[in-house]
Amino acid sequence: MSNSTLETRPLRIALPNKGALSQSATDMLREAGYRQRNDAKELTLTDPENGVEFFYLRPRDIALYVGEGQLDVGITGRDLLLDSGAKADEVLALGFGRSRFRFAAPPGTCDSVEDLEGRRIATSYAGVVSNYLKAKGVQASVTRLDGAVETSVQLGVADVIADVVETGSTLRQAGLAVFGEVILESEAVLITRADAPDPEGFEVFKRRLDGVLVARGYLMMDYDIPTSAVEAAIALTPGIESPTVSPLHRAEWVAVRSMVPRAGAQRLMDDLYDLGARGILLTDIHACRL
Repeated sequence: MSNSTLETRPLRIALPNKGALSQSATDMLREAGYRQRNDAKELTLTDPENGVEFFYLRPRDIALYVGEGQLDVGITGRDLLLDSGAKADEVLALGFGRSRFRFAAPPGTCDSVEDLEGRRIATSYAGVVSNYLKAKGVQASVTRLDGAVETSVQLGVADVIADVVETGSTLRQAGLAVFGEVILESEAVLITRADAPDPEGFEVFKRRLDGVLVARGYLMMDYDIPTSAVEAAIALTPGIESPTVSPLHRAEWVAVRSMVPRAGAQRLMDDLYDLGARGILLTDIHACRL
């Protein structure tokens, strides 16, 4: 048997080729130790050291390529995954590219999802909206529009729109107001083909992304504290497994090291100081494996 037949095929990964989602995915993969393109015109990039090959595609196409098995895994938006109807599953939320989908209509027109019965709805995510209405038992006409949909009501194409809502200022400028519950909370997600075994190399890839997520969400905290207060301090900083406690040359004092959530870390420092801790330090975590 030749050496070429023994070589392992690289893990084929689909990434967004443009936009904020693309940049955030690129940053995350660099943090995870993978090569990334320097020229946005590159459509493929091989990282032989890590056994992966990247394909840069339209975000809307990624779920389809993964669902049909042409590519092994992909990073795309949850909204795009659900809208595509592709045979692909979300396996890990990545914490960036967050968005919220809401209905909007002229003020006083609609107050709840039940008011959508028989209405015309314009959206760029027809699959998401249609599935939502079906789950609610509402019959309405859904029209897919590319690009901005805010003007569709003014132009008489629709009675209601369903779109990404951040501050709502763009909708207010178009004379629209949001109503009803949130249709979908979206963010970037890692996806694989549905009902298929994980491809070779996937577990390592996912573990690296998990490590980046933990590193982004936690900080390393070091502090010195009297032994009389160490139990109370450890209750505040239990760490992932358990904190490291080391004796100091100073009698009846110890040094503690623990991973703490990034959110609320400053307040935690205040609480430790009140317990008697001193020399409290916070440092970034660049990578980890748990």
